[in-house]
Amino acid sequence: MPPRFLPERDRDLYRDASAMSIGICIVGVSFGALATSAGLPWWIPVAMSFLTYAATSQFAMLAVVMAGGGVLAGLAAGVLVHLRHIPYGLAVGNLYWDKWWTRVLGTFTLIDQSTAFALAAGDDRRRAKAAYWITTTIMFVAWNVGTVIGVLAGGFIPDPNVFGLDAAFPALLLALVMPALKDRDTLLAALVGAAIAAATAPFLPTGIPVLLALAGLLATWPRRKPKEDAA
Repeated sequence: MPPRFLPERDRDLYRDASAMSIGICIVGVSFGALATSAGLPWWIPVAMSFLTYAATSQFAMLAVVMAGGGVLAGLAAGVLVHLRHIPYGLAVGNLYWDKWWTRVLGTFTLIDQSTAFALAAGDDRRRAKAAYWITTTIMFVAWNVGTVIGVLAGGFIPDPNVFGLDAAFPALLLALVMPALKDRDTLLAALVGAAIAAATAPFLPTGIPVLLALAGLLATWPRRKPKEDAA
């Protein structure tokens, strides 16, 4: 019998995750190429992608290093951006919190896409668990393959953002969470969070507006229900 954490076959999940992995791979190519063009040895971006598996945090660290900041400053930037995974774990951690090794593996592979796919499954725990593991496995392979290709190609790879490929990820993630936005409180939190992120993005470093957007959850703070009129 295969290990319990392995997902059951689900064609649409494989299809959707595979489609998104193309974009992830392209962004990985960009990361590998930018890292080598910045003068980093080939093994550093490869090791970062394999051992940290945190695209946004890796780009944040790379940006600091390329701007002349030290390694410690780059690590601090990466960790700060990665703090958004704390609420992610609270939302989907129950899907892999079975054994010690699935906890380690599930925590390590927790990313935006796997969280979105799992949450999109709603109350169907089997499908949510399958979505989490299918997505995170496919994305891990795509991200690391893309990084290696970027390292090999060096500085000859154009920036994918020029073609607007960076917009594909927010668009797909929005499509995944659209069903949840039917709930009034969820929609309110999303709108407030988006407004905060949009207002602070021009002034703050990459990743910080996303963290501040979590304040949108305060909009759904439990409100005291009015007391019923006495009969």
